Amino acid sequence: MKVAIIDYGMGNLHSVLKSVQAVNDAGAEVFLTSDPDQVVRADKVVFPGQGAMPDCMRELHAHGLAEAVLETTRSKPFFGICVGAQLLFEHSEEGDTQGLGLFAGDVVRFAPGLTDAAGERLKVPHMGWNRVFQTRPHPLFAGIEDGERFYFVHSYRFAPATGALTLGESEYPDRFACIVGRDNIFATQFHTEKSHRAGLQMMKNFLAWDGSV
Repeated sequence: MKVAIIDYGMGNLHSVLKSVQAVNDAGAEVFLTSDPDQVVRADKVVFPGQGAMPDCMRELHAHGLAEAVLETTRSKPFFGICVGAQLLFEHSEEGDTQGLGLFAGDVVRFAPGLTDAAGERLKVPHMGWNRVFQTRPHPLFAGIEDGERFYFVHSYRFAPATGALTLGESEYPDRFACIVGRDNIFATQFHTEKSHRAGLQMMKNFLAWDGSV
């Protein structure tokens, strides 16, 4: 089995690579690549991203990888992480950026002046460990408790056009979608590679996943 981690110059790539290798019990060939042909030929694809969405989208096109992403999402088990997940939507408020359009909806900035239940102001970007609540069963949740904590760093959040895309939610301070997916696509706003045991378990589940739900 070949697992491609897409390298378009905009991601915490080596941390993602190490996290996948750490749970690679089946001896899969796990590799970083910026070659669209290698992405298309892989059996499974991980699509990380870090930084500003306009920069990520520009680099994705500059490396000729946009079409490879679209092709692989049609049939292969596909895991989007952070900005790699945001790029799957139609549009982002960050730089008024058009996404790949695989998911109906937008990526929107957290509203200014957010406060918690005690009236304390919440900072943007949202950064740190937050609980994630599973809204629908999914094979990638195996061995992960509902309400488990994952690590977030983001100023923008998913705003899916339909609730059918939402697989998990977090709170800041209101509920927001932080895991989205359908069919063979699974995508998280949080960083699995920075989320210790729970993040590793989720990636281990991905390596065992056949893309069906």
